[in-house]
Amino acid sequence: MTATIERGSATASVTPTAKGAPVPKKTSGGFLNSSNGKKAVMAVTGAVMVLFLAGHMLGNLKIFFGRDSFNEYAHALRTLLEPIAPYRTLLTLVEVVLVASVVLHMWAAISLARRASKARPVKYVAKKSQASGYTTHIMRFGGLTIVLFVIWHLLDLTFGVVNPKGFDAAPADRMIAGFDASRWWVTLIYLVAVVMVGLHLRHGIWSGFQTLGWANRARNKTLRLVAGLVSAVLVIGFLAPPLAITFGVVK
Repeated sequence: MTATIERGSATASVTPTAKGAPVPKKTSGGFLNSSNGKKAVMAVTGAVMVLFLAGHMLGNLKIFFGRDSFNEYAHALRTLLEPIAPYRTLLTLVEVVLVASVVLHMWAAISLARRASKARPVKYVAKKSQASGYTTHIMRFGGLTIVLFVIWHLLDLTFGVVNPKGFDAAPADRMIAGFDASRWWVTLIYLVAVVMVGLHLRHGIWSGFQTLGWANRARNKTLRLVAGLVSAVLVIGFLAPPLAITFGVVK
């Protein structure tokens, strides 16, 4: 037996329990609409971005092997799969997947944050721990900082719009000019942004382990160490080239 309860203009179907108390029926919006679904999206898209960052970092380190090595790497990215596929096909596919991952990652994060806020309309009287507040700020403002930095980074080194050498210069020339000592402030911005990426990654990788069900008392310490180590390697790898250029190690 099913009864209908009216509240304003909305109606909800309820099914009586064995004791006669009405219990709302669960409505399913699909796996992706559930909290677990959104967390899974964040884990998968996060993994895609980590793999991209690892590959990008290794490519940037080519600058230590000379301009020609870096330019050859940049050229190879655009000519892979030729002549089977048109110029820049693989790189374009990677960019499409990356953009889709970023958009889905942000959608899942915002959706989860809104869901958590609606589930707790009245703020707790007790203060949040410092660690919890720190993590929230890092993930929220760190994400915004990263997005703004990526826009600048593309305008500088990819499209050459704000780069002293411009778009027509060789990739190595743009990179060296972009982090020249006279533009120390660009290196400083890059340093801050990369550190924010590292902090964001550390928490994100750990959250991914939890979402995948890998975290438990026996593994927590090891998984936290892995998350910290991966983040540290990426931060150091990304900071090495610009710092080396700024301080004249790479010319």
